Amino acid sequence: MDDRVTEHARTLVDWSARIDAGDDVVVSVGEGAHDLGVAVAEELGKRDANMVVTYASEEMSRAYQRAHDGAFAADPEYERALYEQADSVLSLRGTRNTSASADIPEETQTAYAQAREGIREARLDTDWVSTVHPTRALAQQAGMSYQAYQEFVYDAILRDWAALAEEMDRLKQLLDDGSEVRLVKDDRTDLTMSIENRTAVNSAASVAYDSHNLPSGEVFTAPADTAGQVVFDVPMTIRGTRIRDARLVFKDGVVVDIDAEAGEDVLRAIVETDGGSECLGELGIGMNRGIDRVTDQILFDEKMGGTVHLALGRAYEACLPEGESGNQSAVHVDLITDMQTDGTRLEIDGEVIQRDGYFRWEDGFEG
Repeated sequence: MDDRVTEHARTLVDWSARIDAGDDVVVSVGEGAHDLGVAVAEELGKRDANMVVTYASEEMSRAYQRAHDGAFAADPEYERALYEQADSVLSLRGTRNTSASADIPEETQTAYAQAREGIREARLDTDWVSTVHPTRALAQQAGMSYQAYQEFVYDAILRDWAALAEEMDRLKQLLDDGSEVRLVKDDRTDLTMSIENRTAVNSAASVAYDSHNLPSGEVFTAPADTAGQVVFDVPMTIRGTRIRDARLVFKDGVVVDIDAEAGEDVLRAIVETDGGSECLGELGIGMNRGIDRVTDQILFDEKMGGTVHLALGRAYEACLPEGESGNQSAVHVDLITDMQTDGTRLEIDGEVIQRDGYFRWEDGFEG
């Protein structure tokens, strides 16, 4: 086995999930992530953890949803109980077909997501971590050879996470102390969001930082009272459909207008899922310089240094004051804008924190 797979598994179990002896761990293994699954199982065994393995197949999910009448049972108790009893859930993604869900009707996908909201909440209540194993399908989606894609993935994952966490804490403190964020980019993006009384998360790829993705490398918070418009110029595949140059207009915190060069119908279906899906649940700022290109995989693309992503739907409780529920929704869908073009800026309370993709403490920043 490739030594990098073993190092990936060790990073996931030790740094990211912080697994201890006796922990009850659910490992969800994607279709193409078998090798990583084997390496993770070995690491869990070395630590005397307890393991249950599930199989996360996009093709099986497609077959089930297309054959079903659409009246999905809400939160099946037997599945919810698995996550309610777990200490950690490790999701090892690795698809063999990035468009497996492309022919599932939008209304079916929406109904399925809504029926499983309680299961999602139970999983999110654990020390969960999601990661990805490089597959040929993902390499093809990224427009890269398989070998080049492997190098890209491991450059993003096998980092000095403690050093990056220290750098990202600088941005976290600015967001924690701030009241308003403004994004400005050409004549199509000028968006303001309130972040007052919010706590930003230093997403350093470890549950110790309230961070649940490997790779990570972002600082995120839960915005409110969004106003203005924003264009998402980083193409993405969502629900098997390509979304390109999407524009959202917000007023009084909710989406009031939508258009996109491609994938507008899917985007509208997401916004119309429920009352919370028309609001933002996340403002995330990418800081992982090991991710140097767009690959059409949200786990990587949203962490890329010089990008900002905004998520429609559910807000993360870690960003909210105690007792406040924040934005609730059955969905959490990220969209990305590139902040590395000339004239872009990210402001906190009127102060420019990032210009043309560079933070004010980085070489390349021009004040």
